[in-house]
Amino acid sequence: MAILAYSLGKREINQHFTIKNAKLISFVLVVLLLVFHGALRHYDGGDSCEWLLSTGRYLGENVWQPYGCMMHKYKSTEAKTCLAEKRVAFVGDSRIRQLFYSFVKVIEPDRREDGNKVEMFLKDFLWYPEANNSMKERLVSWIQEGSAKPDVVILGAATWSIKLHGGSSETLQQYKVNLTAIAVHLERLAEDGEVYWILQDPVNEEALSENRKMITNQQLELYNEVAVGVLNGSKHVGRSGVKLVAASRQAALETITQSEDGLHLPESTRKVGAMLLMNSACNKLLRPIDGSCCQTLPPLNLLQKLTACFFLGSAVVFAVLHFLGNNRHRRPVPTDVESLEEKKPASAAVPLGQKAPFQALCRMGIIMGYFYLCDRADVFMKEHKFYTHSAFFIPLIYIFVLGIFYSENSKETKLLNREQTDEWKGWMQLVILIYHISGASAFIPVYMHVRVLVAAYLFQTGYGHFSFFWLKGDFGLNRVCQVLFRLNFLVLVLCVVMDRPYQFYYFVPLVTFWFVIIYGTMAVWPQILQKKTNSRMWHLAVLAKLLGLLVFICLFSFSQVDNSNFWKEDV
Repeated sequence: MAILAYSLGKREINQHFTIKNAKLISFVLVVLLLVFHGALRHYDGGDSCEWLLSTGRYLGENVWQPYGCMMHKYKSTEAKTCLAEKRVAFVGDSRIRQLFYSFVKVIEPDRREDGNKVEMFLKDFLWYPEANNSMKERLVSWIQEGSAKPDVVILGAATWSIKLHGGSSETLQQYKVNLTAIAVHLERLAEDGEVYWILQDPVNEEALSENRKMITNQQLELYNEVAVGVLNGSKHVGRSGVKLVAASRQAALETITQSEDGLHLPESTRKVGAMLLMNSACNKLLRPIDGSCCQTLPPLNLLQKLTACFFLGSAVVFAVLHFLGNNRHRRPVPTDVESLEEKKPASAAVPLGQKAPFQALCRMGIIMGYFYLCDRADVFMKEHKFYTHSAFFIPLIYIFVLGIFYSENSKETKLLNREQTDEWKGWMQLVILIYHISGASAFIPVYMHVRVLVAAYLFQTGYGHFSFFWLKGDFGLNRVCQVLFRLNFLVLVLCVVMDRPYQFYYFVPLVTFWFVIIYGTMAVWPQILQKKTNSRMWHLAVLAKLLGLLVFICLFSFSQVDNSNFWKEDV
């Protein structure tokens, strides 16, 4: 009974969960997501740079996720490339000074923290702990001098005003007056550069010293409200305006309890603030692949435009052929001819061979358009990969359980036959896909096992090509072109559509290279077709040929240049 129930349940699931239904569900979900994200961007604004600076959350303990986009983690060489000719000025109190040191450490990781007036090439910190006339005069001097004007200015101040004046309401009103006068000059600086105002981070009131007890979170909120009201109201049409940085404050809300004195942030949170500024200032210039914040949609190049026209043209031709075929089939015919027409297949009006290529190109155009929307366009929001055990193992278990209901009997009995190797490669593809989606490379045991799967997949590919040449002995150009086309067609189209280099899809160049090696080895003398001529000599020659290939691979591997020093900084 249990076996009968299992069989009936399996048949019921297979009846409803078909490939056609799965495709239909996937298509509906994609359309719904497109509508949702399009509406969200239309009503909520689509400026990913504003998302970067305004809000975000922690994934785990140390990975900061901005809302709707990915933040690139800049290395020293990248930061130097971006900021080599830029003058960056940090103006404010001790909190801004700490942010300055974290910013500098991105450029020079070994830089030490000391002093109130610090200069590092074109990177300066200037001690102005209050938003008053002294700060305004510094801004005015930059505007008047012209040549000394910084390209990037980061400011922030409030805690000293609260501390020196006991958090009085009169001081808050004076802060608003001073900031209103300063905002005009900040707008002038923002016309030719970038200006950031850092909103005040929270404090841990219990850990504050006695002379700082008046710096409460309630006071800081009042000062932040004033800053937001003044600086948002100072923006004019056609100007970039002052950019308010609130995301670092959100990060501090979760980590301020780790502060040693209750006022200054822990180093991990300051790094988040420094990376926020680095991404905002550099992403448009360097355009990192994993940093979608503050990047505009790249313009289509000529190849992309021609490819889009080709796919659209194929869709138009297919629609015309389909329309003509249906109309011709449905038009009225005389009675004496009707019996003859009924004997013809429904698609005889337009031969299937004419429509099939355009139908395939139309489908591929839709798939490539979806790939482009996901990878290159900014329609969908993007998020960092963050590994958790549940994110990797739950989909894995689900796939394996689902696979129980789909089994077929193999017609072949020999070891590693075609059906076995295809199923093996299919399971490995599913595991590797889940591995990449869940970011499981961060978990060393999973990473090591997936490396084994990749090696096994490469072995299976080489084994399949070797077996074909060994059993069939077909070394014709037709076979070579078929395999090269099958391996590279999708990747070459992706290179054109996505504007990526061929080596970006590294696995396909790898298997293509080894197919050429296997073909070259098996095609040279002695070939499998010459086995019957002289069996002993043939076996010795084949053995010598394979040993020669092994020696060539070993020599080629050991002759590579040692690049360990080149990657030393990244490690």
